[in-house]
Amino acid sequence: MAERGLEPAPAAVAALPPEVRAQLAELELELSEGDITQKGYEKKRSKLLSPYIPQTQETDSAVQKEHRNQTPAPSAPQTSAPSKYHRTRSGGARDERYRSDIHTEAVQAALAKHKEQKMALPMPTKRRSTFVQSPADACTPPDTSSASEDEGSLRRQAALSAVLQQSLQNAESWINRSIQGSSTSSSASSTLSHGEVKGTSGSLADVFANTRIENFSAPPDVTTTTSSSSSSSSIRPANIDLPPSGIVKGMHKGSNRSSLMDTADGVPVNSRVSTKIQQLLNTLKRPKRPPLKEFFVDDSEEIVEVPQPDPNQPKPEGRQMTPVKGEPLGVICNWPPALESALQRWGTTQAKCPCLTALDVTGKPVYTLTYGKLWSRSLKLAYTLLNKLGTKNEPVLKPGDRVALVYPNNDPVMFMVAFHGCLLAEVIPVPIEVPLTRKDAGGQQIGFLLGSCGIALALTSEVCLKGLPKTQNGEIVQFKGWPRLKWVVTDSKYLSKPPKDWQPHISPAGTEPAYIEYKTSKEGSVMGVTVSRLAMLSHCQALSQACNYSEGETVVNVLDFKKDAGLWHGMFANVMNKMHTISVPYSVMKTCPLSWVQRVHAHKAKVALVKCRDLHWAMMAHRDQRDVSLSSLRMLIVTDGANPWSVSSCDAFLSLFQSHGLKPEAICPCATSAEAMTVAIRRPGVPGAPLPGRAILSMNGLSYGVIRVNTEDKNSALTVQDVGHVMPGGMMCIVKPDGPPQLCKTDEIGEICVSSRTGGMMYFGLAGVTKNTFEVIPVNSAGSPVGDVPFIRSGLLGFVGPGSLVFVVGKMDGLLMVSGRRHNADDIVATGLAVESIKTVYRGRIAVFSVSVFYDERIVVVAEQRPDASEEDSFQWMSRVLQAIDSIHQVGVYCLALVPANTLPKTPLGGIHISQTKQLFLEGSLHPCNILMHRVNCCVLRLPVRRLHTCDCPPSSCQNLTATLPTVRMIVDVSKAACILTTQTLMRLLRSREAAAAVDVKTWPTIIDTDDLPRKRLPQLYKPPTPEMLAYLDFSVSTTGMLTGVKMSHSAVNALCRAIKLQCELYSSRQIAICLDPYCGLGFALWCLCSVYSGHQSILIPPMELENNLFLWLSTVNQYKIRDTFCSYSVMELCTKGLGNQVEVLKTRGINLSCIRTCVVVAEERPRIALQQSFSKLFKDIGLSPRAVSTTFGSRVNVAICLQGTSGPDPTTVYVDLKSLRHDRVRLVERGAPQSLLLSESGKILPGVKVVIVNPETKGPVGDSHLGEIWVNSPHTASGYYTIYDSETLQADHFNTRLSFGDAAQTLWARTGYLGFVRRTELTAATGERHDALYVVGALDETLELRGLRYHPIDIETSVSRVHRSIAECAVFTWTNLLVVVVELCGSEQEALDLVPLVTNVVLEEHYLIVGVVVVVDPGVIPINSRGEKQRMHLRDSFLADQLDPIYVAYNM
Repeated sequence: MAERGLEPAPAAVAALPPEVRAQLAELELELSEGDITQKGYEKKRSKLLSPYIPQTQETDSAVQKEHRNQTPAPSAPQTSAPSKYHRTRSGGARDERYRSDIHTEAVQAALAKHKEQKMALPMPTKRRSTFVQSPADACTPPDTSSASEDEGSLRRQAALSAVLQQSLQNAESWINRSIQGSSTSSSASSTLSHGEVKGTSGSLADVFANTRIENFSAPPDVTTTTSSSSSSSSIRPANIDLPPSGIVKGMHKGSNRSSLMDTADGVPVNSRVSTKIQQLLNTLKRPKRPPLKEFFVDDSEEIVEVPQPDPNQPKPEGRQMTPVKGEPLGVICNWPPALESALQRWGTTQAKCPCLTALDVTGKPVYTLTYGKLWSRSLKLAYTLLNKLGTKNEPVLKPGDRVALVYPNNDPVMFMVAFHGCLLAEVIPVPIEVPLTRKDAGGQQIGFLLGSCGIALALTSEVCLKGLPKTQNGEIVQFKGWPRLKWVVTDSKYLSKPPKDWQPHISPAGTEPAYIEYKTSKEGSVMGVTVSRLAMLSHCQALSQACNYSEGETVVNVLDFKKDAGLWHGMFANVMNKMHTISVPYSVMKTCPLSWVQRVHAHKAKVALVKCRDLHWAMMAHRDQRDVSLSSLRMLIVTDGANPWSVSSCDAFLSLFQSHGLKPEAICPCATSAEAMTVAIRRPGVPGAPLPGRAILSMNGLSYGVIRVNTEDKNSALTVQDVGHVMPGGMMCIVKPDGPPQLCKTDEIGEICVSSRTGGMMYFGLAGVTKNTFEVIPVNSAGSPVGDVPFIRSGLLGFVGPGSLVFVVGKMDGLLMVSGRRHNADDIVATGLAVESIKTVYRGRIAVFSVSVFYDERIVVVAEQRPDASEEDSFQWMSRVLQAIDSIHQVGVYCLALVPANTLPKTPLGGIHISQTKQLFLEGSLHPCNILMHRVNCCVLRLPVRRLHTCDCPPSSCQNLTATLPTVRMIVDVSKAACILTTQTLMRLLRSREAAAAVDVKTWPTIIDTDDLPRKRLPQLYKPPTPEMLAYLDFSVSTTGMLTGVKMSHSAVNALCRAIKLQCELYSSRQIAICLDPYCGLGFALWCLCSVYSGHQSILIPPMELENNLFLWLSTVNQYKIRDTFCSYSVMELCTKGLGNQVEVLKTRGINLSCIRTCVVVAEERPRIALQQSFSKLFKDIGLSPRAVSTTFGSRVNVAICLQGTSGPDPTTVYVDLKSLRHDRVRLVERGAPQSLLLSESGKILPGVKVVIVNPETKGPVGDSHLGEIWVNSPHTASGYYTIYDSETLQADHFNTRLSFGDAAQTLWARTGYLGFVRRTELTAATGERHDALYVVGALDETLELRGLRYHPIDIETSVSRVHRSIAECAVFTWTNLLVVVVELCGSEQEALDLVPLVTNVVLEEHYLIVGVVVVVDPGVIPINSRGEKQRMHLRDSFLADQLDPIYVAYNM
C-alpha cells in the first residue's frame, strides 16, 4: 500500500467518529479497485484526518519515511476496525475472486524452479523523462530528502527533474545502483567521453572489417576515424552526407566472415546497448532448422509448422453422454397464468405488504415500495404510455413497441415501477446502463442495439435525466452511435391517473416477447436476448421450486437489478411469491462493504444474492461489526459460482462467518447465462447432510478438453465446486465447443446446452446467429441428430459429474485457443495474481485476451500498474508472471503490458471492458507504461527458410553537423588535391576556429578564392591528349557509409552528356530547372556539364533554399514556363509535406504547373511510388499532369542508366509477389493480391546502354523469373575506383567483368550493386519496337539476409510506417541474428510503448520475421542524406554506441 506521511496513532484511529471511519474504508476500497489515483487518495485521506491529527505529529520527511517503512510488530496494541480493515486489504495480494492457497503454493513452487536458472531478461531502456514509473521516481536517495511526488501523472514534473539534476553528483553511486541494479542496465544517454567514443568507433571498425556480402566485392572504404558526439538537436540536419568512421578495407572474395560477428564478443564493454543485445542473444532459443528443400512453397502449411498431435496427450475415453433431466416442474394450482396477474393479485389483496426496500448511500433503508404502490404506479405508467404520449389517433407507443429503460443502479424503485408498467402496457422494455459520457466504453454498441430494436423512446427518472451529459444549450447530448431518443420521465407527479373503467389487458403468458436483456459478446458487439412472457413466467416457477421460495420471505439482493440473476430473483420471483427484496446497490457496497451482511442480520433475511466480490469485501470489513448474525440465511446464492475460482471465496467466507451463524449447507453456487438464463443451481441443503463434493482437475487435461483427476503435478491443478443440478423442467447436454454440436463423451469438456421453456427465444433482429444459439439439435458421433428437441447454447464450458451434479470450468467468451489447446482467461488471471502483485498492480484490474498474429492466437495480458511501483519491481513482477504462466499452463504469453492506474476502459459496474481494451491494444491507443514482448520466437513455431549464410554491412558513425568537414578533408586527402577552389565565405569557414575543432586547418592545400579570379585569359584551351584521360573524380558517401570516388574520363563525360541530350531532346532554346544537390552523380552532370554540352539554359535552385522558401522551386518553374525539371526525393517530400495544405495559396499566387512535360526525380534507389503518387495527386489541382512525374536510375559505376525521356511510352508498373522476391524469384501477380509489391519502371534505358541481369554469386545470366544484379555496358560508365590502395582486383571486378557463360562476344560489364529484373513490355518505343523495362528492387549491400532469405529494408519499413499514425519515419538493420526496428515518434511520448506490439505484429504477419529490438526515438534521429536516402549503418552504429537517446528500447524475448 502507498506510503503515507500523516499516519494517526492506533489510539487516535479508535477515537475517530464512525462516519469518518466509513469514509476512510470507502477511500481504501476505491484505491484498491483503481477508481481513484494514489495522489487523489492521499489528498482526500489527509483532508479527512487533518482535523483529528495534532500538529506535533508532523515530522521531517526522513522521519516520515522511516515511520512509513516500519511494519507493526505482532505485539502491537489492537487497532480499531478501520485501521485493521485497511491493513487487511493492503495485505491481500490478489483479487479474492481468483484466490486459492493451493494455487498460490503451486505458483510459488513453479517460480522456485526457475530461481536456479534465473531468467536473463534484459530490462527495457526507457528515457528518464518519459514515464512516472522509473526507478529514480520510485526510490529516494538515502542522503537526500524527498518531496511528495505526483505519482498519478504520466510525465515527471519539471521541478522533480531539477531536484534529480542537483542530486546526481552527490548521489551518483546511488543512481547507478538504482538504474543499473543488474546486468540488465538501462541508460538514458551515453556516458562515454570523446576519447571512449573514438575507441569504440575504432574497435567497431575492426569488428566490421570483413563483413561484406560474400562473392560481392565492395568499393574500398577510404575513410578515417573521427570522434563524434551525440546530436542534441531533434531536427533532422538537412542535406548532409554523414561520413563514416574507421578505416575499413573492403573484403576480398576469398575472405571469411569474422567470427566476432557470430559471438558479438567484439562489442566494446562500454556499449550498454550492445551488452543488452548480447544478453538477448544468449537468451533466445534458436529453433531447429528443417531440412532444406530445392524449391520453396508459399502455402501457410509450409510457412507455419502444423502442430503434430502429441502422442501422449490425453484423449476422451468415456461413452457418449446422454442428456440429463432435471426434476419435473411442479404444478401448483394457485400459480398465476402470467407474472402481471401475480402483481395484480398482490397489489389488490396485499397492498400494504413490503415489496422492495431501497438504501441510501450510507446503507440505511430510505424507502420501501409496497405491493399496493407498485401496482397503482405501474398502472398509471401503463396508462400514460399508451394514452398520453401522443394524440388519440396517432399514439407514440402501441403494444409490441420497444422502449429503453435508463435508470441508475441506486434507484431500484423507479426501475421496478417502469419495468412492470411496460409489462402492463404490453410494450417491451430494454434495460440499459446510464450513459456517463458521449463516448462511453461500449456505448456505440449499445446504440447499435437501440437502433436495431427500433427504439425511439427512453424512460428515466427526473434525477437521472438531470444527471445526463448536456450540450451548451441544455439539451441531452447525442451519444455516439445512438438513435435520436425522446426522453420520458416516469416520476409519479408526471403520470396521469387512469379512469376507473380502464384496465390493462392481461392475457395468459404466451410466446410473445416480454422484455429484451442486452448481452455483450467476446468481440464487444451488443446483442439483445428476447425473453417471451411464457419463458419469464416458467423461469420464475422453476426458480421458486428450486429455491423453495415461500410468501413473505426477505431477500437481500446485491446484484445489478437490471439484468441476469438480480432481475430474475429481485424483480420477478419476488413478485411471483410476494417476497420482500432489499436492494443493496454497488455504490453502497463501496462505501460500506459490510452493508449486505448488516441487512441480512437486521431483517432476518432468508436469502441473499451475491457475487464472490461481495463475499471478499465482507471478509475484509467484518471486524468493523462483530455482532452480526447470519443464522437466518437458508440460501446464500453465489451467482458467479460458474467461475471456477469461486470455490476459494466460498470456503474462506464460510470459515470466517460460520461463527456468526452461517450454515455450510446455505451456500448455493449457481450458473447463469443471458441466453439460457439459470442453467443450474445448488438446492438449499438440510442440516447435517453431506456437503457436495468437488473435483481436482488437471489443467493440462482441461487444455485438451478432457477431464482428468490431477494425480501427478499438483502445481497445475484446478479445484472446482459444483453448481448444483439442472433446473426443474429442464434438460441438459454437453456438446463440442467448435464444429457441429456433437455430444461429448462423459469425460470430455464441452459447452453446456439447455432445453426448457425457461430460456431466451432469440437475439433480436439476428436470425442467423439465433439459429446457431437457440435452435441447436445435438448430433451423435456419426453426425445423426439425437432427438428433435432444440437446445440453447449457454456459453458455459463444463461437464456433468457423478450424481448429475453440474461443474463449470470456464466461459466460451474467456476461451483462448492457442496452438490447438484451450486456455481459460480466468485461469491466467488467477496465476498472474498468485505472483506477489500488491506492490505492482491493482487487484481485479487485469485483462486477458488473445490476438491473432501469424496464423495463430497469441495471449496478451494487460494490468493497471500502481503509481508507486518502481521500474525494477514492475519488471521483476512481469518476468515472474511470464515464468509462472509458462510453468502452470505450458503456454507462452505474447505480450504483457502495464498501463497507468485508472486508464483501462470500465464496464458500468467498474469491471474491465475486455473487448474495448483489446481494441485499444490493436489500434495502438492503450498507452502502456511498461511492456514485455515475451517468447515471440517460441510462440511462432516455424518460419520460412532457404539459404544458411547471413550478411552484415560495414560500419560508419557520426550523426551531427560538424561531420561534414571531416568528409571534405577525407576527399581532399584521398584525391591528393593540389588546391581547393571555393568562395570567400567558405574560405573563411575552412580556416575558422569551429573548423579547427574538427580537422587540422593548417594542412589544407592552397585555397583559391573563385570570387576574385584574375581577368587574364588563358593563352589556349586545354585538350586532353586521349579521350580516356581522367576528367574529374566523383566522390560520394553511400547509404552504407562508404566514401567512394570514381574516375570519369573525358570520353565518358562526352557520352553521358550526349545520351542525356538525346533522351531529353535538349537543344539551345530549351530551359530546364534543377533542384538537387550538385556535388556528385547525375546531379553534378546536370548542373555543370549538360548545359555546356547542349547549349541550353539551366536554372539552378539550391535545395537548401527551399527550407526558407517552400514555394521557390514551383514558382520558378511557373515563372519561366519550364517544360523539364529535375529534383531529388528529399525536395519532393519537402514540397508534399510542407505545401500539402497550401494548394489554395499556390492558386492565389497564380502558380500553374501545366507547362511541365517531365518532372524527373534523380535517384539511386527503387522508385518511391507512394511519394510520386502523393506529389502528383496533390498538385494536379494546379495543372500538374500525373504522366509528367518519373524517375532516373544510376549507381556509382554508371550515374545514368535510366532516364524518362520526353518521347516514348509512360513508365510501366507491375505487382510482384513479396514472398517470391525473398527467394530471389520474380512472380508477377494481380493488383490487390496478398503479399504483393508495386514496382515502377525506373525510366527508359538511355541510348547506348546495355543491361543484363546476373546472378551475383555465379556471375551467369539469369532467367526471366529470377531476381539478379543489374550489370551495365555503356560508353559513359566510370573507368574505375580512384583509390589510395590502387587495388586492381577490385577495379576489375566492378568495372570490367565478363559473364561466366552465355556471352560469346565477351562484353565487359560494370556491376551496379543493385538487384532488379527486366521485362519486355507491350508498349512500343519511338522506333516502333517493344521496349525493355528495367525494374530496380534495391541495393545489394542494403539487403538483410535472415534465415537465408533476402529482405529489402524499405519493404519492412513501409509495413511499419503505416501501422500507427504517430510513426514519422522508420529504419531497420540487423545486428548478428537480430532484426532491429527504429521508429521516430511524432506524437506524445506516452504513445511510445503502444508501438512495440504493433511493430512486432506487422513484421511477423507480413514478413515472417521476429523483431529482436524495437527502438523508439524522437523525430529527426534517423540520419538521411541530401538525396533523401536513409543511412541505416550510421543509425546502427549510433545505436550500438548508445548515442541515440531513445525514448524507449524494447527487447523482444
